[in-house]
Amino acid sequence: MLKILKNILITKRQSDFFDKTFRFFQKKYPSGEDAWGLHLKNARKNMEIVYPIYKNYFKVRLFGKENVKDRPYVVISNHTGQIAIDGMLIATAFATEIKPPRILRAMVERFFTKLPFLNTWAAEGGAVLGDRQNCLNLLKRGESVLVFPEGVKGVAKSTSDYYQLQNFTRGFFRIALQTKTPILPIAVIGAEETFPWVYQAKSLAKMLKLPALPLSLNYFPLPSPIDIHIGQEFSLPEEVSEDATDEVIDQYINQIKNQISQMTQKGLKKRRPFFANTNQEKQ
Repeated sequence: MLKILKNILITKRQSDFFDKTFRFFQKKYPSGEDAWGLHLKNARKNMEIVYPIYKNYFKVRLFGKENVKDRPYVVISNHTGQIAIDGMLIATAFATEIKPPRILRAMVERFFTKLPFLNTWAAEGGAVLGDRQNCLNLLKRGESVLVFPEGVKGVAKSTSDYYQLQNFTRGFFRIALQTKTPILPIAVIGAEETFPWVYQAKSLAKMLKLPALPLSLNYFPLPSPIDIHIGQEFSLPEEVSEDATDEVIDQYINQIKNQISQMTQKGLKKRRPFFANTNQEKQ
């Protein structure tokens, strides 16, 4: 009986917390919606489903909260886990553990916007088609965007390539320069292990015109403990414009990539065992 009552109290506490958080969001989005598909009422309902997964299934730990200031960011992260659970978990962390909370506008691939149900569900929570104009418009409105500069190649990796960063695109850096928005690097650890054995059938995927074709022992993510590490913001060089040559831009992108790589290696040393029973309250 006490255990049941405790669970009820925890649920009530979480519900009160979500109410407070979404009242805060309501001030930023008075109509509760925007032109990109954000829908606060539905996002609130979806959060009730996602948060227990975040907290109890993946047992997410968030490090580096002190590095997030009350300002817009271009948030960039390594891309891991075969499917976009990393984006969902990062967005949940920023909505529930960062003060003040914020709705990260995740930039998604075009093919994702064509997936039934998932496209609407993601858009209601803040996800946006990741084209240049959408990103620029959101940053100019004071939003923070989440970008995975590795693209599909980041998640479409075989087991032997786990935690190896793929080439970064340049667009996020040029947009950050144009809008003068600082870059916030993130390293996600543990999402690769949700699919512990994967072989990417690249030739077959190309023949079938698919972005990736993973052959895996499991097709539902396993409950690997996941850590999200937020690094120190990358200050933009004042002397460089968004029209700089690729060679100039690449120098800075390599610095950011190296920063995330170093964060990843440090994070791997702190990685919990797969069957860890570590609660967030014990961080």
